[in-house]
Amino acid sequence: MSIKVLDGKQFARMVVQGANHLSANANYVDALNVFPVPDGDTGTNMNLSMTSGAKEVKNNVNPHIGKVGIALSKGLLMGARGNSGVILSQLFRGFSKAIEHKESLNGSEFAAAFEAGVETAYKAVMKPVEGTILTVAKDAAKKAVQAAKKEDDLIVIMEAIVKEAKASLQRTPDLLPVLKEVGVVDSGGQGLLFVYEGFLSELKGEELPDSTQTLPKMDDLVNAEHHKSVQSHMNTADIVFGYCTEFMVRFEPEKIAEQAFSEEQFRQDLSELGDSLLVIADEDLVKVHIHSEQPGDCLSYAQRYGSLINMKIENMRQQHTDILDDDTRPVAETKMAKPAEKLEYGIVTVSMGKGVADLFKSIGAHAVIEGGQTMNPSTEDIVKAIKDVNAKKVIILPNNKNIIMAAQQAAEVTEEEVVVIPTKTVPQGMSALLAFNPGAALSENEGSMSEALSHVKSGQITYAVRDTSIDGLEIEKDDFMGIEEGKIIVKNKDKVQSAKDLLSSMMDEDSEILTILKGEDASDEEVELLVSFIEENYEDVEVEVHDGKQPLYAFIFSVE
Repeated sequence: MSIKVLDGKQFARMVVQGANHLSANANYVDALNVFPVPDGDTGTNMNLSMTSGAKEVKNNVNPHIGKVGIALSKGLLMGARGNSGVILSQLFRGFSKAIEHKESLNGSEFAAAFEAGVETAYKAVMKPVEGTILTVAKDAAKKAVQAAKKEDDLIVIMEAIVKEAKASLQRTPDLLPVLKEVGVVDSGGQGLLFVYEGFLSELKGEELPDSTQTLPKMDDLVNAEHHKSVQSHMNTADIVFGYCTEFMVRFEPEKIAEQAFSEEQFRQDLSELGDSLLVIADEDLVKVHIHSEQPGDCLSYAQRYGSLINMKIENMRQQHTDILDDDTRPVAETKMAKPAEKLEYGIVTVSMGKGVADLFKSIGAHAVIEGGQTMNPSTEDIVKAIKDVNAKKVIILPNNKNIIMAAQQAAEVTEEEVVVIPTKTVPQGMSALLAFNPGAALSENEGSMSEALSHVKSGQITYAVRDTSIDGLEIEKDDFMGIEEGKIIVKNKDKVQSAKDLLSSMMDEDSEILTILKGEDASDEEVELLVSFIEENYEDVEVEVHDGKQPLYAFIFSVE
């Protein structure tokens, strides 16, 4: 079998197969993660990023390979998460740029596109580090170009890429001391290899197993300490820039008119505020990943060019401490360990559902109190949480109108400096938390976080427990009700239809992002129906879905 020309339809199948193979092995990639920070989610980030790219490709299959490449690049850009996900998006951004005007590719063009991707990815990283995904991509692309000089069969070229990617991956511990110390290969490089293996399997018409890897064997990869997390080989004090900061800026014409945007200058300016910097931009927006000690400064600088969207700030020192605690804490112990020294800030939030709690923790909450409509936490519960975070200044996000008073009372009876942001819903709580600036004074944070509540619309879908008539609606027991900002505005016997009606009310011409929190009583199929509804009727709105696992509310919606 030989393939001399690659068209858009076959390339689309390659992308999907690459994404599927990475997805099947994401947990394995997570297990390898060690660099550059202790976040342990390289596989997850790459999987979510590649899945976003594959989804866009599946929605835009075309015999013109350049158009498929454009779709892949767009999907990866919007879905890129974390350091590894952004680099992956840049590799295929450069690849796609090289082929955008081509209807099909021959072997030489195919190899050259990989090399173009490497060039773009290296430019996106302020301080490229060898022994990472970048090295694996570079070595594989170089081998592709060499192979294409002797061979015009794309299968043979792709085989050369995979073979060299494997060899390069095995060399990563020799280039990056921390990998050799822990005894693993680079996780991002391993993720990229899975993508390339998927490409090759599609070209050869072969099936790949659901999972080809098991976790590393102790004798093969690591020393006797590898049963602990790889992050146990690091010291928390070694983390110079403590906040992993990710955000996007949607360009605004009036701001760009005042100050022209230069990707090179933008990258240079941000490099002075931290490390692990990645900057990628297109005509409409710029995406940033940086580790900084003052994330607020990064956000303020970026606002010169437009509006901030998709912000995420994580305290990596706290993450690292938690991981080390998990290594030594007995399995049955669930109490939160107090930091030895008082933190400058502590954030306490209330949520219902493990998924929602995990989401709050991922964006910066130090303590999450389980509570909601049917089990409001007491003042004592909140006071205990305030004490447990052990911080000089504490911010409380009640996320429920029935909890605000208890939170305010808790603030009055504690010695700590405490403010309560009057969040009435989970979406408001998330919006407020994303507005938090660890470098600002408490009063400034209180103002900005409270102001952020006006930037988000909240909606919920739940069911009626009895017949009633309210606000002109005749509601029968077991009807599914759509609630917007605390007011029941729609009802329907069908859950999905009620959700669609609610979303139609919440959306307007300014809506940009819809976040769906899936509850215990919602199915994946129902979520897919809602996502399709948004894509068909509001094509400019980005949709994010999280498994909130919240009880009572089949869906919680946040519209920004």
